[in-house]
Amino acid sequence: MSDQQRTIVIVGGVAGGASAAARARRCNEQARIILYERDEHVSFANCGLPYYIGGEITDRSKLLVATPEKFRTWFNIEVNTRCEVVEIDPKAKTVEVVDHNTEMSFQQSYDRLILAPGAEPIVPKIDGMNAPNVLSLRNLRDTDRIKALVSQESVNKAVVVGAGFIGLEMVEMLRRLDKQVALVELQPQVLPALDREMAHLVEAELDAHGVALHLGTGLESITTDEDGRATAAVLSDGTTLDADLMIIGIGVRPNTRLAQSIGLDLGKTGGIAVNEHMQTTDPAIYAVGDAAEYHHAVADLNMRIPLAGPANRAGRVAGEHAATDAGPAMPPVLGTAIVRAFGITAAVTGCNGRCIDSLGCSTRSVWAPASSHASYYPGAESMMMKLTYDEATGRAIGAQIVGRDGVDKRIDVLATAIRFGATVDDLTTLDLAYAPPFGSAKDPVHMLGFIAQNDRRDLDHLVAPDAAREENVQLVDVRTDEEYNAGHLDGAIHIPLVKLRERLGELDPARPVITYCKGGQRSYYATRILRQSGFDNVNTLAGGWSMQQHVPKPAAQA
Repeated sequence: MSDQQRTIVIVGGVAGGASAAARARRCNEQARIILYERDEHVSFANCGLPYYIGGEITDRSKLLVATPEKFRTWFNIEVNTRCEVVEIDPKAKTVEVVDHNTEMSFQQSYDRLILAPGAEPIVPKIDGMNAPNVLSLRNLRDTDRIKALVSQESVNKAVVVGAGFIGLEMVEMLRRLDKQVALVELQPQVLPALDREMAHLVEAELDAHGVALHLGTGLESITTDEDGRATAAVLSDGTTLDADLMIIGIGVRPNTRLAQSIGLDLGKTGGIAVNEHMQTTDPAIYAVGDAAEYHHAVADLNMRIPLAGPANRAGRVAGEHAATDAGPAMPPVLGTAIVRAFGITAAVTGCNGRCIDSLGCSTRSVWAPASSHASYYPGAESMMMKLTYDEATGRAIGAQIVGRDGVDKRIDVLATAIRFGATVDDLTTLDLAYAPPFGSAKDPVHMLGFIAQNDRRDLDHLVAPDAAREENVQLVDVRTDEEYNAGHLDGAIHIPLVKLRERLGELDPARPVITYCKGGQRSYYATRILRQSGFDNVNTLAGGWSMQQHVPKPAAQA
């Protein structure tokens, strides 16, 4: 048998396995490619499942990205559904497969083996978790069960446990179906991928749409009736929530059973350790998708990043290398992600506040309110942007955006810039498309760069939004009388920007000053005036008044 006539066995489909299979065929027409998937469907749009449940996607067949028939006729790939690989013999290069259609088992030899077993929902060990109306959302079978339940008139109250991406998508879809929804999250915020003050923008939107938020508390127990159906969720803070349906979405764990059974190395975050070609510690075996670890482009660490984009790219890399023993390396990953929650879109890329400690460098963050397109053109929507950068080098290392329009465009620009090592100075030079319906001549990405550039050069030293609570600080509100009277920070000295030069004598140059306006532009102008008028310790309140309602309260006030 020639080297090109190798047998490639793939364990698992969906994003990683299906991509590996298709890429392997495109690179090697002579190879025999066999894919085993333990579920009924080999390739489906798992990210679209909540939207089918909620009725935004009406045709279930649209969720099937590729069928076994398509793999056979288009790619000459043997796809076997409801077939589970239960054992690997790396010395003999064989796998044992159980065909759940017949419950018969058999062995299949391989030259290259690609593991794409995915991840499994984390299900707490709590009595009542097996109730028929307590479900996780992993595949089309789960989707059909949830959709059948929500179609029943008796199902009115839903509890969603876990405020990650899937949790928020399910909350929105359940409210779209006019269900009463409570959202439970052990962390003190929704979307743990975001920093706290940015997450609060999303929480305000959820609250405005009637979602009952229970943050900083977990699921303690489930109450069931005599038929074994769940009737209530009891939380660790003592709260009891009536429930006709419970969706558990507290996270996933990598399915590494097969890898561990043959002694393959795992990484520090529990995923299968791989090299740049997605090879495990056995070079004939690859791992892709949610079960594997990826190299983070900013943190310079290997970690699990269970997202569809990296899984697809990893499958492509592994498929080509398994088929040819050559090919490009897996690029580092930023964990770029986006989610819609009613009218709000939240997106993140790179490092957030919780991963900064792993960087070994001093960082600073800037915040910038912006409009989705030219503010004078009808329909402009607001967004809040946050950029974190390396103080020494100016390299951008992370970004977060929450807004109503234009978020996807800006997070993709920032993800691209961060991926290729852009500095805050580089952001100011990007040549971005502009016309009033689409953006501004100074795009929000440019504005982030300008603000960070000024901050780094100490032309405008920004302090975090919660710095307004500091004592012995002259807090100067430079907005108009109308804005100030509509709401202001306690203890603020009101001096409109247009009157600042003539009222400098009302401030003490020996005491620190923090200026603020609605978003940051006028306070920056005020800072420049003060610094050139004998005031040495002057700072600008990042995000201005726009961010103040989203600043986390101190523990004593929370």
